[in-house]
Amino acid sequence: MTDFLENETVEDSDDLYEHHRIVVDKGQALLRVDKFLMDRLPNVTRNKLQSAIRSEAVQVNHKPAKVSYKVKPLDVITITLAEPPRDTDVVAEDIPLNIVFEDSELLIVNKEAGMVVHPAYNNWTGTLVNALTYYLQNLPTSRNGEGRPGLVHRIDKDTSGLLVIAKTEYSMAFLAKQFFDHTIDRTYYALVWGIPKEDSGTITGHVGRSIKDRRVMTVYPDGSYGKHAVTHYKVLRRFKYVALVQCNLETGRTHQIRAHMKHIGHPLFSDTTYGGDSILQGTPNGTYKAFVENAFKLMPRQALHAKSLGFTHPITKEKILFDSELPEDFTAVIKKWELYED
Repeated sequence: MTDFLENETVEDSDDLYEHHRIVVDKGQALLRVDKFLMDRLPNVTRNKLQSAIRSEAVQVNHKPAKVSYKVKPLDVITITLAEPPRDTDVVAEDIPLNIVFEDSELLIVNKEAGMVVHPAYNNWTGTLVNALTYYLQNLPTSRNGEGRPGLVHRIDKDTSGLLVIAKTEYSMAFLAKQFFDHTIDRTYYALVWGIPKEDSGTITGHVGRSIKDRRVMTVYPDGSYGKHAVTHYKVLRRFKYVALVQCNLETGRTHQIRAHMKHIGHPLFSDTTYGGDSILQGTPNGTYKAFVENAFKLMPRQALHAKSLGFTHPITKEKILFDSELPEDFTAVIKKWELYED
C-alpha cells in the first residue's frame, strides 16, 4: 500500500484481483491452455495457472476451461488471479491469532482492531501476514513466494472482524473468484451518527479518492470518477443520537462503508478519517459532551466490525457461514448509549 493511505488496508477490496482478457491470434496452433497462458502471463507459475483452471477462474468463451483444453484461434480467454504483490520479504513473527476455523484448505481469523493486515510503509512488522507466515509455512502467495501469504481479501487496520485465509493455491484461486464475482456474503456492523429515516436502504455511488485529500475516499454518484460501489444497510437499533446499522457489501471498494455512510449523512462513530470523531448530533456541551468524549476514549477507532462471512467451500462446494461477536470496545460503547438519558 502507498503511504498516503496512512497505512490503512483495503476494506474487502475487489482491487486485490487482476482480470486478464486474451483473444487468441488467428494463426495460433492448438496448444494446451496452461502452456498457452504461461507464455502470455509473465511470472505466473504453471501450478498457479492449473489451480486457477481447476477453480474455474479461467474461462474460455465464457465457459470454465479444463486443464486439458487446447486453445483455438480467436478463443476469448478470461483469467481472475490474485493481484501481484507490491511488498516482499515478509518476516515470520510469532504473533497470537484468533482462529475461528481451520481445515486443510483455509482458515478463518477474527482480526483485532489496530492490526494492519499486510506489511506496508511504516508497518513492515506486526501485521496479520507476518503472523500467518509464522503460523502456516508454505502458504500460497500472490506471486513467486512474495507478498501476501494466503490473503484473499483485507479489512482496514482499525476495523475488527473476520477474514478468510487460503492455505492452498487451489483455494486461493477458488476464493478469489468468488470475491471478484461478488458472490461472497459480507456483513458488517457499524455504529453511525444520527438515525437513518428508513429502516433499510441501498447506497449506490462510485467510490474514488478525494481530489482534495488523497487519504480519503469520496462518493461520486454521477459515476464521473472512482469505481462502482453498492452497500445495503438495515437499522438494527436506534439510540438517542446514534444507530446500530448492519451493512452488507455487494462490492468491496476502499473504505466503502465509511464513505457511503458519510455520503448519506451518517458517518461512523469515532471515525477520525471521515469526521465521526466530532459530536455530530446533539448540543456539544455540558454532561453530554463529556459523555461522548468518554465514549470516544472507550472506542478510539471507527465503530466498524466485519461480523459475518459466507462463501462456497473450495472442496465440499457447500455454502458455509461464519459469525462473530462484537469486540469489547464496541459492546462497551453500545451499553453507554443504551443507558444514556438527557
